[in-house]
Amino acid sequence: MLRVYTYRACSTCRNATEWLNSKGIRYEEIPIRVTPPTTAELANALQAQGGKLRLLFNTSGGDYRALEIKDKLPTMSESEAFQLLNTNGNLVKRPFAIDPAKGITLVGFKADEWQAAFQV
Repeated sequence: MLRVYTYRACSTCRNATEWLNSKGIRYEEIPIRVTPPTTAELANALQAQGGKLRLLFNTSGGDYRALEIKDKLPTMSESEAFQLLNTNGNLVKRPFAIDPAKGITLVGFKADEWQAAFQV
């Protein structure tokens, strides 16, 4: 089943779940700040993003700025990045949607990308 990691105060997350509901797509909503994506899910997303670690991070978030990740990211290993993302859901770009059985991995919400992924 599709797993969608969201944060309730995030308007982009609300837009994504409203879009899913309007299309009749079933999903499990997971609070990203309480339960961040797993290492396997992050690895899947990294591959879907062409290996660009930066695309997995919520670069506009306060935690990203406070931890100065922008400066650290160029030399950060994949495992270091995943450790940060696994332990701080605020750092993960959201919404984060994944259904490995259907080959769907989406980071952020752009209706046209989601339309293409779900073929609806």
